[in-house]
Amino acid sequence: MSAQRVRIAVLALTLSAAGFVGIVSREGYTDRAVIPTKGDVPTIGFGTTEGVQLGDTTTPVVAMRRALADSKKYEGALKQCVSAPLYQEEYDLYVSLAYNIGAFNFCSGGRAGGTSNIVRRLNAGDYSGACDAILDWKYAAGFDCSTPGNKRCAGVWADRQAAQKQCKAVQ
Repeated sequence: MSAQRVRIAVLALTLSAAGFVGIVSREGYTDRAVIPTKGDVPTIGFGTTEGVQLGDTTTPVVAMRRALADSKKYEGALKQCVSAPLYQEEYDLYVSLAYNIGAFNFCSGGRAGGTSNIVRRLNAGDYSGACDAILDWKYAAGFDCSTPGNKRCAGVWADRQAAQKQCKAVQ
């Protein structure tokens, strides 16, 4: 007999170890600040952007600590804007997405006073629609990464497609 899965209130969830490892694996590591996509902001360590300037350097241990602190900030943001219960896998996936696109964008869709399609659909109980809305986040530095033949930020689009597929598989 298989155990029945239950969605849990977001306030009761925390990022799992597997979710954290997924974030740092997806982000990759760089010991010095880089601009990942032309026109983007500097990034260091495991995708940290806050306060980063070109020329900054880090170590794996410092970068891991910073990634953990960053992920907690994104968890806090998610808990403020998502009221729908989630499976652990969904929670991990949405924290990872917020880590990548930013808390403001995840919650508001990039519009002051707005609500993103993901959050709107989640809070309405449309879990499948929320998975599809992951594909809305196909831009990097203003460039549409889903453009066929794109070499500028194809990894962003591949990441969104993989996240959407993983999200659908949880349903």
